[in-house]
Amino acid sequence: MEQQNLFLLVKAAVVGLAGAFLTAFGWLGWLVLIWVACMVLDYLTGSAAAIRAGRWGSVQAFTGIWHKAGMIAVVTVAALADSVLAAAAQNLTDFSMPYRVLLLPVVLLWYILTELGSILENAAALGAPVPQFLSKALAAAADTAGADAAGKTR
Repeated sequence: MEQQNLFLLVKAAVVGLAGAFLTAFGWLGWLVLIWVACMVLDYLTGSAAAIRAGRWGSVQAFTGIWHKAGMIAVVTVAALADSVLAAAAQNLTDFSMPYRVLLLPVVLLWYILTELGSILENAAALGAPVPQFLSKALAAAADTAGADAAGKTR
C-alpha cells in the first residue's frame, strides 16, 4: 500500500510541475517539452543502434551528451536574445513595439526537426521500416531550416 501511495505522490508532483511549467510558458513550454523529449529519444535510440551494431562505447556516449549540452547552450542563447530584443523593443523606441519571442521558437523547431530526422535514422539502424515519405518530409523541412536530416549544419 505504501508503494502505491508513493507512486501517486510522484505522479501528482510530475503533473503539478508540468502544469505549472505550461501555465508559465504556454505554447512555448510545449515546444521546450517536445524538444527535450526528442533529445532523450534520440540519445536512447542512438545508443540502442550503437549497441546493436557493436559500436557503443563511453567516448561515443559522452560525445552525444556533449552534443546535447551544446544544444542546450544554443537554446539558452536564443531565449536570452529574445529577452534582450523584447526589452529593447519596449524601452529603446518612441513607440511601444510588441515583441515577445521570435528566435527561441525558430531555434526549437529547427532542433526538433533535426532530432526527429536523427531518431528516424536510428530507428532504421535498429531494423525498423521507415516510410520514405516521412524521411523525405523531415529532410525537406530540415533542409529549409539549413540542416540535413541528421542535424548537421551546412
